[in-house]
Amino acid sequence: MSASPAALTWSTPTREATDKRWCEKVTVAFHNSGGTAVRSGTITLGTHIIDLLGIDWSTVRSTEPLPVPIAPGSRTSGTWTVCVDDWRVPLGMHIETRVETADWS
Repeated sequence: MSASPAALTWSTPTREATDKRWCEKVTVAFHNSGGTAVRSGTITLGTHIIDLLGIDWSTVRSTEPLPVPIAPGSRTSGTWTVCVDDWRVPLGMHIETRVETADWS
């Protein structure tokens, strides 16, 4: 009998400001509830550019490697510093990074 495939879930990112308004440190927790390890993969992050009134003006996507391997039944987290071009975030605006998707094998 073979083990069930990897089944990865992830948390809402924990965001931490940096000294540049166009960058933030993003931490995401992962849980593999499947029967085999996650050996490779990527996470796609969407960094939203938000104005003073809360209007979402644009989203810049970036892809980062997953913190692999993630053993069956285990939890781990990954932290990345995510930046957009400084000209995209004028004074008074800020960024908010969210997880869009993850792909793994």
